[in-house]
Amino acid sequence: MDQLANIPWALVAPLLVLQLVLALLAIVDIVRIYETRGPKWMWVLISLFVNTLGPIAYFIIGRKSQ
Repeated sequence: MDQLANIPWALVAPLLVLQLVLALLAIVDIVRIYETRGPKWMWVLISLFVNTLGPIAYFIIGRKSQ
C-alpha cells in the first residue's frame, strides 16, 4: 500500500481518463460504423489492449472514410 501512496495521482489520473475516453469512443465507433479497414474484432482488441495508441491508430488507419 505504501507504493500507491507514492504515485503522483495529479499527473496519472488525467492520462487514465484520456485512455478510458479514447477506448470507449473507439469501441462505440467500431460498433456503429458499417465498415472498417480490417476486421472489427481486430480493432476492438487493438483499442482495448494497446492502451492509448490503439484507439488513435483506429481513428487514423482503421476507419474508412464514407
